Amino acid sequence: MARIFDVIEYPNEMNDEIVHRFPEEGFGDFRIGSQVIVRESQSAVFFRDGNALDVFKPGRHTIATANIPKLIDFIGKAFNDRTPFPAEVYFVSRKEFTNKKWGTSAPILVETPGKGLGYLFLQGFGTYSFQVKDPQQFVTQVVGATGSYRTSEIEDRLKTMLVSKLTDVLGEFSNTTQSFASKLSGMNEEVGAAVRSKGKDDFEALGLTLKTFYVGNLKPSTKSAQELRDAGLLDPAIYAQLQAADAMREAANNPSGGAGLTAGIGAGMGIGNIMGQALQGGYQGPGTAAGGGAKIPDIMTPAEAAQVMKVTEDDIMAAIKDGSLKAKKVGKAFRISKDNLEAFMNG
Repeated sequence: MARIFDVIEYPNEMNDEIVHRFPEEGFGDFRIGSQVIVRESQSAVFFRDGNALDVFKPGRHTIATANIPKLIDFIGKAFNDRTPFPAEVYFVSRKEFTNKKWGTSAPILVETPGKGLGYLFLQGFGTYSFQVKDPQQFVTQVVGATGSYRTSEIEDRLKTMLVSKLTDVLGEFSNTTQSFASKLSGMNEEVGAAVRSKGKDDFEALGLTLKTFYVGNLKPSTKSAQELRDAGLLDPAIYAQLQAADAMREAANNPSGGAGLTAGIGAGMGIGNIMGQALQGGYQGPGTAAGGGAKIPDIMTPAEAAQVMKVTEDDIMAAIKDGSLKAKKVGKAFRISKDNLEAFMNG
């Protein structure tokens, strides 16, 4: 027969341990009159034959049929008060487990209808904390017969739940908030509160409470355009225009001036040719009929040329100043011909 325990306790601080089974393996031989000592930050769930018979709060408790009425059903009249019986006790930490990390392992796709490129890839990270709300439910639903259950064993599951709720919240916010992308940095508290609200039921289903959810940083991915293109969500012509804009910015800071710009535009994928077709209406991107491109004015202001290329006016002015884009200066204003813009794009 296994050792008979007259005192059942677990005096450990349980810093990262949520549940500790007593004994860790097999069954303990307890008997009527044995003492269960529960620390201030613990609860103890008494099990026999896989059934939870009672939950002890902090304090000293005596095992008796009076405070565990179901116990008599298992012991039966064939046993007297001092006869040992097999059972186990699960000590559950009731402390708040704080400063747990969450992060987006992959960017979150958020649709922004009618704004920018129509989509954003967002990345974020922060912290959260949780606490056991229902010890019996947590042991039954999550822990099972494990001898010791630590926070590291459930963190991946909780982080997956939280990122899923964050994805839902960002989708809702993008549809209801004007200038969503530009306001992201000031919405951390609102996003955190919304995720806590959405995650409440899922955590409670496990016997837990989501105490806090903080957003440390939430911003568009630095590779959003490329990621959108890879996901098949970005028109190749628009992507080419974005690439051209990047090349123009690089050329503005490049001592080689227009040569650097021409190389940047023409490298790799023939972006200049694609853009030339797009400007003339000959490029057939998704949703574009042959010859169905927008008509380009014969004479344009820098702002109008920027709109055609989907870049900023500053990008156009930089190209004019370094000589790579020919323009006519009239007074203090510049005018750009359609032919010169096409020649600039074709390198």
